Amino acid sequence: MLAELGIEHLGWFVLSGWLLNLTPGPDVLYIVSSALRSGVRAGIVAALGITAGCFVHIVAAGLGVSALMATSAVAFSVLKWVGAAYLLYVGVRLLLSKAPDAIKIEAGSADSVTAGGLKSLFFRGFWTNVLNPKVALFFLAFVPQFITPGAAHPTVAFLVLGVLFNLNAIPINVGYAVLAAWAARRTAAIQRGMHWLDRLAGALFVGFGIKLALSAAPKV
Repeated sequence: MLAELGIEHLGWFVLSGWLLNLTPGPDVLYIVSSALRSGVRAGIVAALGITAGCFVHIVAAGLGVSALMATSAVAFSVLKWVGAAYLLYVGVRLLLSKAPDAIKIEAGSADSVTAGGLKSLFFRGFWTNVLNPKVALFFLAFVPQFITPGAAHPTVAFLVLGVLFNLNAIPINVGYAVLAAWAARRTAAIQRGMHWLDRLAGALFVGFGIKLALSAAPKV
């Protein structure tokens, strides 16, 4: 079935995807900070939001929107500035956040986040991913390497590989959430330093936003 679609070296594709997803970035930072602050459920919801956002890039790349963005400086710049502004917004919000009450960071109370709070975490993760043009360009550059030149159905092959990549990322993202929540429950220093974690996460998000804003459109 996969051979008929023109998909090759599937094992290397899966292994490369795992290694790439283990690399820390804005998505991992968001998952870890959410889990540390609000528990494993919040971290998993944040991860699912990021996964949902990634599907947008997969479909867009498969339908050629990412190709347009790679060849159009205007399209790249628009999404780049929107994404950078959003990352800066998230970063500044974390930097200005107030210290949580002690009871909110005691062991066992972190998973009491409300349904509305979980919804907010999901959509923040979704938009953090959707508004980063580097994700779309990554799929456009990475996935075609595993599609046979001249494949009869390259778009279908691209979508299949993109979905597989995204699904393979779920265990890793959930793993980050579980480990972060475990550390928050059992490490008193992390619990007491939750406010400073927000500050650190905020500074890193601002850094990611600035880096994205300064990135140049790809050369063609």
